[in-house]
Amino acid sequence: MHFDRLWRGGRLATLSPDREGLGLIDDGAIGCLHGKISWVGRSSDLPAGASADEVIDLQGRLVTPGLIDCHTHLVFAGDRADEFEMRLRGETYETIAQAGGGILSTVRNTRVATQDQLTSGALDRLDRLMAEGVTTLEVKSGYGLTLDDELKMLRAARGLERERAVSVVTSLLAAHTVPPEYRDSRSAYVERICDDIIPAAAAEGLADAVDAFCETSAFTPAEVRRVFETARAHGLPLRLHADQRTAGGGAALAAEFGALSADHLERTDAAGARAMAAAGTVAVLLPGAYYALRDKDLPPVGLFREAGVNMAVATDCNPGSSPLTSILMAMNLAVILFDLTVDEALAGVTREAARALGRFDRIGSLEVGKACDLAVWDATRPVELVYWMGRNPLHSRVFQGVPA
Repeated sequence: MHFDRLWRGGRLATLSPDREGLGLIDDGAIGCLHGKISWVGRSSDLPAGASADEVIDLQGRLVTPGLIDCHTHLVFAGDRADEFEMRLRGETYETIAQAGGGILSTVRNTRVATQDQLTSGALDRLDRLMAEGVTTLEVKSGYGLTLDDELKMLRAARGLERERAVSVVTSLLAAHTVPPEYRDSRSAYVERICDDIIPAAAAEGLADAVDAFCETSAFTPAEVRRVFETARAHGLPLRLHADQRTAGGGAALAAEFGALSADHLERTDAAGARAMAAAGTVAVLLPGAYYALRDKDLPPVGLFREAGVNMAVATDCNPGSSPLTSILMAMNLAVILFDLTVDEALAGVTREAARALGRFDRIGSLEVGKACDLAVWDATRPVELVYWMGRNPLHSRVFQGVPA
């Protein structure tokens, strides 16, 4: 057996569902051929005569799948630091939005930016994530809210792959908020999404999924239902911002449509959790937004465990409610604030994040046939990735078999 590269002598957290817990293998080895994992196991079990163009001694280091940030709004223009300061003085997310701030503030800046400016502006944020072992991330639109500007955002997100060694999964989030020009004709904007924006994004292959924000300040369940029906008609998978600020039944709606994920979920009830479990819809927990907004209602992690809902963790990197560019800090917040275990947090940014993107057949665990995306850590125990605040223990990052 021959490999392009062979890593050996490390502690592998395989995240394989066929192994217990994190699927740890001590003195492990990973063989790579043509960008994919072709062998995983103990170094002592390597086939006789195995050879490689390059052999890398891991020296006992922990190796995980490349990390996955499965919920970001990475592409945008401007910032909302002034609104952050307003919240510190007691203003609420809702009152800021009603005054023309919030999402619409970013919409104004994003509309006047060029595609190249949006891609360039996202690179610093992307570099910070990649520096902590991220090899795949999801990027949403939703700050354009016109046909041209939503497609511009998706093209800008796709452009990140040309600039960096990373995989980008895109979500069309035209149903993020009602734009000001449609304030008095909400139904006309929903029609615009369904009749023009979704078909155009699908035809150009720009969207890997369609997302929506189901909330009293955004879109009603009936409006989301229409968006989802249109997306499904165009063969696009679904995701949903659900039950973040109010208990609107978003989790159950996502499950009804077989959505890949429902995200936020601070106010999801037991019925919603059971529906998600039955549908295989992943719960994406976003502790950065919970922390930055000083929320008081925790997502029902206990209900998700009881029902058997898979839980992912992501940064929700955005300029307003979660200006977070650290996946490791998201993991730390998840264990401290949401009471996740270390195993749940690490699975949440690998295996379960891959499920939330509909890509667990390709990424998210160290298994034969999957992309050779690795994060090699100056650590030996998984807890060390969650324990430190402000320390990055990444030793090296591998993307599709190539150290990057």
